[in-house]
Amino acid sequence: MNKILVVGSIGLDTVETPFGQVQDVLGGSATYFSVAASFFTPVNLVAIVGSDFPEKEIGFLQSRRIDTKGLIINPGKTFRWKGKYSYDLNTAQTLDTQLNVFAQFKPVLPADYQDASFVLLANIDPELQLEVLKQVKKPKFIACDTMNYWIDKKVDALKKVIAAVDLLFINEAEIRQLTQELNLVKASKKIFSWGAKHVIVKQGEYGALMFSQGSVFSAPGFPLEEVNDPTGAGDSFAGGFMGYLAQKGELSEKYFRQSTIIGSVMASFNVEDFSLNRFKRLKYEEIEQRFKEFKRLSHFEETL
Repeated sequence: MNKILVVGSIGLDTVETPFGQVQDVLGGSATYFSVAASFFTPVNLVAIVGSDFPEKEIGFLQSRRIDTKGLIINPGKTFRWKGKYSYDLNTAQTLDTQLNVFAQFKPVLPADYQDASFVLLANIDPELQLEVLKQVKKPKFIACDTMNYWIDKKVDALKKVIAAVDLLFINEAEIRQLTQELNLVKASKKIFSWGAKHVIVKQGEYGALMFSQGSVFSAPGFPLEEVNDPTGAGDSFAGGFMGYLAQKGELSEKYFRQSTIIGSVMASFNVEDFSLNRFKRLKYEEIEQRFKEFKRLSHFEETL
């Protein structure tokens, strides 16, 4: 079975939405990605936390087929993020960010992680992403994520990462900022010219667009009755996508499209509760059922 290597952040989040609030709950890009992916394939996790990080949360990760040999525990406090959402749940207002031990993060891969077939460089400094790429041997498929901060501060390093990966996960505002193109088709072509072969543009509650060289695929947003916390939705999408693709092991258009829908499925479950709470009680049968509902949602007959 193909394992996934993920390198990213683990943190403790304090989040307020119109539907409630939570304090110091499990968060971070690598966390959401790993848990979502673990429903489909084992995950090797590389991240850093402080000595204050709850042991029960490490136990939870380990219970999900997530190998934590690459999890560094340093003296000090864990990375913390505090954010607030209004009724426009697509945009978070960051109230406070404390890097703490995350500022010291220098990812070093355990020897058995270096042979990973599938690699996800979660949203961290692109210079660290490049350091990870130097340590992996012959990956079959590499994806990366990024954010507006790195586009502002380290765009040259980010372009080097894009040149070395197969797929870029990015949201609408970020791809326009990165490419200086308003049109998403033109923006994706510019990303291709830099080296990536696929681009997935995350569109929040409206779904996602997958651009490949020569094709475009649209995954709709799933109409939910209950949305409580969109934190980690993009990382959950990436986890579902990469986990399913690694499970299938075949880099074909068929599985790229199915993986995109699975990504949307996992993101749709994630937003139904705060932190990782929905994933903690999620059953694989529910994933299968919602996958079928996605198919019905967008199915139509070809006859005109």
